[in-house]
Amino acid sequence: MEQIYVQTEDLSVGYHGKVLLSDIALKVKKGEILVLIGPNGAGKSTIIKNIIREMNPISGNIYVKGRKISDFTSKEYAKIMSVVLTEKIKTEMMTCRDVVAMGRYPYTNYFGRLTKEDEVIVNESLKKVSALDIAENDFSQISDGQRQRIMLARAICQKPEVIVLDEPTSFLDIRHKIELLDILQEMAVKDNVAVIVSLHEIELAAKIADYVMCVGADGKIEFGRPEKIFTDDRISSLYGLIHGTYNCMYGSTELKKPEGTPKVFVAGGAGTGVFIYRELQRLGIAFRAGILYENDCDFPVAKALASEVITEKMFEPIGKDTFEAACRKIDESDYVIDTGCPVGQMNAMLKDVLEYAAEKKKIILKKPDIDTLKSLFTGE
Repeated sequence: MEQIYVQTEDLSVGYHGKVLLSDIALKVKKGEILVLIGPNGAGKSTIIKNIIREMNPISGNIYVKGRKISDFTSKEYAKIMSVVLTEKIKTEMMTCRDVVAMGRYPYTNYFGRLTKEDEVIVNESLKKVSALDIAENDFSQISDGQRQRIMLARAICQKPEVIVLDEPTSFLDIRHKIELLDILQEMAVKDNVAVIVSLHEIELAAKIADYVMCVGADGKIEFGRPEKIFTDDRISSLYGLIHGTYNCMYGSTELKKPEGTPKVFVAGGAGTGVFIYRELQRLGIAFRAGILYENDCDFPVAKALASEVITEKMFEPIGKDTFEAACRKIDESDYVIDTGCPVGQMNAMLKDVLEYAAEKKKIILKKPDIDTLKSLFTGE
């Protein structure tokens, strides 16, 4: 069985002798990715700064390869661990290539001269982060997102056994966020590197992590597999969500549901209702939704935003009781929105729901656009 590569023991961290977090039990094997999540100010960066020796623990120990990190020389530690932080480094007259090449210095001689092999590694690192095109640019003149990619290239250039990153996706657009996480995953799987990374984007954390450490604002720390950690209730509690919701399965965030008595019934399903639900929320219009199966992709959004949702069990035809429940809610509504959900054998009664609304002389809006909804409900 592969040994644990990075581990903490009775670790307490903080500032000026005052403990911020205690009893930190962290362990990572080579080839694994540990993701730290939690609200701002909870202490994720403090843990990372202790691991990289930027700060000293108040008590307890940190081990790498079974050895206390205080026992390593700076050069030894730089050969096994590379670091990507959010702090900006100060450079004078350095190109991006020069900054990346700094990652080879632990391996150079007294004069810091790069070999041909070092130059090849620098180029490979720049290529890996899609930064060859800015290699000769002045590092101080590039964008924050480009700087982040160059700093990652520098870390890759070190050929580390452990890479530690503090919020590396900050300043990156979605394309480069995905590329960065792909690189980290490749380093773990192909190069057998241990990865420790803090992320704000919990939807990305769930996709990349082998293990997750939750760092709460109350000092509570939880460590476990993603399937254990990423539950709606745990994430809501961790971040203190009061208004709005986060759905762990879909990685989606919804804002606060509209208040008031619902006078709109949305007949959706199969993804056709999602944008309608969100538009009604933006307009502040309370609504009901149905008939939705519990495994329908519309369901989590409707559950988060609608005042009420009429549901049917998965893989069952819409039953009489469910149909009648929907009809009662239509009786209480003035408007019915038909989102254009496809109708088949299992949800055949959805067609009956719309026919019932027509019989009751309800105002039916078929696949309304945003302008129609605004005009109708706000007068704009």
